[in-house]
Amino acid sequence: MAALRTVHATRYLTPLREGGSLPAIVEADDDGLYVLKFRGAGQGPKALIAELVAGELARTLGLPVPEIVLMELDAELARTEPDPEIQDLIRASGGLNLALDYLPGSMTFDPLAERPDGELASRIVWFDALITNIDRTPRNANLLLWHRGLWLIDHGAALYFHHSWDDFLQRAVKPFVPIKDHVLLPFANRLHEVDAAMTAALTPERIAEIVALIPEPWLLPDPFFSGPDAQRRAYVDYFNRRLQAPRAFMEEAARAHAAHV
Repeated sequence: MAALRTVHATRYLTPLREGGSLPAIVEADDDGLYVLKFRGAGQGPKALIAELVAGELARTLGLPVPEIVLMELDAELARTEPDPEIQDLIRASGGLNLALDYLPGSMTFDPLAERPDGELASRIVWFDALITNIDRTPRNANLLLWHRGLWLIDHGAALYFHHSWDDFLQRAVKPFVPIKDHVLLPFANRLHEVDAAMTAALTPERIAEIVALIPEPWLLPDPFFSGPDAQRRAYVDYFNRRLQAPRAFMEEAARAHAAHV
């Protein structure tokens, strides 16, 4: 698996205030525009880890996600920003951050106006149940329409198991009950049909390759682990256990869909 590209932020353009962690549109040294997720915001590096791991799992599953890059941020950019809150955020995030390719002209998905096909809806619901993503509800869909297709964004709140590592392998086999609130659940009528192919795509080797992409500075010291390698192993072990049959997260999603129709 190829390493993620690394770019350098050259210009802060505008905050995206609808995001709880105050992400921003920035320009980079490759002349591209990106949505920057700050290491110094809210949940800190773990939100970036969730964004990276979930995004690359989605890409492996053939789901549309913007390109993820690592972004070096110079704290000196804060000097030209008049907003004190944003100044503090930039200064707290100097160094390596995460960014996603900006999708110009994209529109927020409206479930009342758009009806995705059952297979795509089922694949997205399956994926969000796997990663325990609480942020794909009608109130906060985190889905964009771009070039007539659905795009998945904002996975920083997923993988909430890694905020407390106690009994994480036992929690790996638990269903994801909040899937009942998923914005695409009414359309997800092929969950059992997509389950085998989705599971087969996420081999232990592929999961390990994705986890290996996590930059070591984001793996903060934790008394539960002897070091960064042990932390990476825990992420791999969690997903391998979660994907073992019977997959409670998929069955819970199927039950929620049946109750919804």
